[in-house]
Amino acid sequence: MTQVTEHGGGVWSLRVPIPDNPLGHTLVHVLDTDRGPVLVDTGWDDPTSWHELTSGLGALGLSVQEIHGVVITHHHPDHHGLSGRVREESGAWIAMHAADTAVVRRTREAEPGTWLDYMTQKLTAVGAPEEHVAPLRAARAAGRMRTLPGLRSAVPDREIVPGELLDLAGRRLRAIWTPGHTPGHVCLHLEEQHPAGLPGHGRLFSGDHLLPGISPHIGLYENPGEAHETDPLGDYLDSLERIGRLGVAEVLPAHQYAFADAAGRVHELIAHHEERLTGLLSLLAAPLTPWQLAERMEWNRPWAEIPHGSRNIAVSEAEAHVRRLVKLGRAEAVPGTDPVTYVAM
Repeated sequence: MTQVTEHGGGVWSLRVPIPDNPLGHTLVHVLDTDRGPVLVDTGWDDPTSWHELTSGLGALGLSVQEIHGVVITHHHPDHHGLSGRVREESGAWIAMHAADTAVVRRTREAEPGTWLDYMTQKLTAVGAPEEHVAPLRAARAAGRMRTLPGLRSAVPDREIVPGELLDLAGRRLRAIWTPGHTPGHVCLHLEEQHPAGLPGHGRLFSGDHLLPGISPHIGLYENPGEAHETDPLGDYLDSLERIGRLGVAEVLPAHQYAFADAAGRVHELIAHHEERLTGLLSLLAAPLTPWQLAERMEWNRPWAEIPHGSRNIAVSEAEAHVRRLVKLGRAEAVPGTDPVTYVAM
């Protein structure tokens, strides 16, 4: 496929590869402003990704040194990974929502083994078998935490404030806080007439919040030592409805392709999650741990074929759905169980 796509009205997207990932690439958007080009996301911190980002800019007659600013939809490494290098080369500012900036700071400042300890404790508590947890213990003992993504992520120097217009000369780009995929995920509403005259109110850089053919991962995003129980699925569903009411003409997501009918896609995703919650209630007719629930849920491949790291993501998604059911009064934890089991009410 073409590396560079022109969307009109001073907006382009660049395909920046994600190494060893079925998503394939991140769509980094370039937005022309009166002070110079601004990037929406940057892609994974990898030599091939950097080469594709810089060559894509070159195809537009730009160099990375000309980048004026970087707006990050969320802190994940396929979006924020190259931000620091862009800033080093250009002096560009980096903007992110405060909740995700806090995640970046904690990750950078944490003792390297903290997250492996946390993951080991969390997985044990949700019923993961010892053979799954053992590699994490081994990685902790060997100090392999230092190789994981996110430890070198750039600390942003500007805050994206929900509801406010970003300081982009000659453009109207408004931040919409859309927590769920991460606590500080933002969509960015370009409040300008669509260049092709499509009906609707401007365009939306949707990050991972709204994708045309994928339901983004919604898992728990708590931190070591944090007592507050989050409800990311509830946050996500509320955020979806907020985006659906904008009435945008076109969505420019960070993966796959641009599409219209944002409201229709919002309705599909809300229905998908309601269907999944209903299915989980059927599974919880008998008490199950979150791990046992994840084993029985429907994924894009059989559980036996899901690799180790992806199982951690799957059980986090199972936990997020169970927490939503508990908050809705449709399921409850069985008192005295260790690891904890849940049952439908």
